[in-house]
Parts: sequence; C-alpha cells; structure tokens
Amino acid sequence: QALFFYTPRWLWKSWEGGKIHALMMDLDIGICSETEKKLKKRLMLDYLCENFQYHNWWAYKYIICEALALVNVIGQMFLMNRFFDGAFLTFGIDVIQFMDSDQEDRVDPMIQIFPRMTKCTFYKYGVSGEIERHDAICILPLNVFNEKIYVFLWFWFILLSFLTAGTLIYRVIIILSPRMRMYWLRFRFRLIRKEDLDLIVKKGKMGDWFLFCMLGENIDSIIFRDVIHELATKLRVQLMEYTPGFRTGIQEP
Repeated sequence: QALFFYTPRWLWKSWEGGKIHALMMDLDIGICSETEKKLKKRLMLDYLCENFQYHNWWAYKYIICEALALVNVIGQMFLMNRFFDGAFLTFGIDVIQFMDSDQEDRVDPMIQIFPRMTKCTFYKYGVSGEIERHDAICILPLNVFNEKIYVFLWFWFILLSFLTAGTLIYRVIIILSPRMRMYWLRFRFRLIRKEDLDLIVKKGKMGDWFLFCMLGENIDSIIFRDVIHELATKLRVQLMEYTPGFRTGIQEP
C-alpha cells in the first residue's frame, strides 16, 4: 500500500526532471551578492521568455499524477473491502453506529473483522507418554492493535479521497477559467503589481501559470517580484512591436 501511495510522487519527480530546482538556483534564500543575484535573475528571465507558452504538457503531467493519487486511494479502499469480505467500505460508519447504539443490542464490527478470541488446538505429551490433543480458547492480542489501525486507515482514506477530489475540481476550474488564475495570483503574490499579473495570465497559458505558482512558492518573494515585472515589461514591448500601428511603443500617425 505504501508503494502504491508513493508511485504518483515518484512518477512526478521523474517527469518534472528537476526543472524547479534548476530554475531556483538557490534564490530561495536570497542571500547572495548583487552581481550573482542579477546574473541568476537574468538567466531565469531568459528561460521564461524563451519558453513562454510551452509548459502546458509539463503542468498536465502534474494533474495526471494527482488523478492517479485519487485512483490509488479509491482503488485501495475497494481492495481492502475485498480483502475483508465486503466489510471495509462501511467499516468506519459501522464503528460509529456501534458506539452510539445501546449496550445490550450492539455488536462490535471490529470483533467481526478482527476476532480477539478463537479456538485453537495444540498437542502435548501426556502422563502416559503419548501425544494428547487439547482444545482451548486463545487470545489474539495482535488483532486489538489491527482493529484500531484499520479504523484510522478508513477515516484517513476517506479524508484523502475528499481532499484529492476537491483538488482535481479546483484544477479543472483553473484550466477552464483564466479569470480564476488571475485572482489566485493576485491573492497569492500581493507584492506584484496587478497589471503585471493580469498581462502574464492573459498572454500565457495554464502551464505558465502553474510554473509561476511553483516558482513563487520556492524563491525569495522580492526576487520573484522583480522577475515577473521584467517579464511583463518584455511582453508589453513584444505586444507593441507586433501590433499594427506601433513601433517600439510609439503609435504612428
């Protein structure tokens, strides 16, 4: 189960290829000489300009890994349900109902799945020297721990299912709504001017937005603000150059 849970993360690490770490260039600390800082900012800006609008597939790979995480947790619930003979899907609900029911009528669902006592047969030499068979009631102390572990896992799987499903719904909204991307960037990076963020979202794609969010969470906020400002400035210059009637930002008569 642990390996299945780790697989989406391993897959993303393989697909991501260390892109964020390479772009960070230790700018998450922000403590370096001005010359070094300017050089690293220039390298980051050059990459963002040259690869603008080319990060969609990279971002979609991340969403695929999130979808695999949801498939994994739901699949594991059905797998455990099959392992427990159809009793795992409602295990947590049955435990809650058991705790709220009358003491005279209730049947502990944990004991049904993890019995604490069982009949066991063992053999030993008797007084006559022959092997004698004995039947006895044996205590299974390990199941006392197992029942608690799987009650916790049931609630943990349910929580993960809702959180992961909510994340995927959020991703779909982000993909379909550039306005939501704009609002999120404004909310998350308040040091950056709104017009710069609006221009980047308008001219960029979903993959660019995702990359900027990842970078903004991993590098120094002041450095990130400067990079976004310079990128927006370059985009404005390009927009003016490719707009009829404009030359280097001056409108022709």
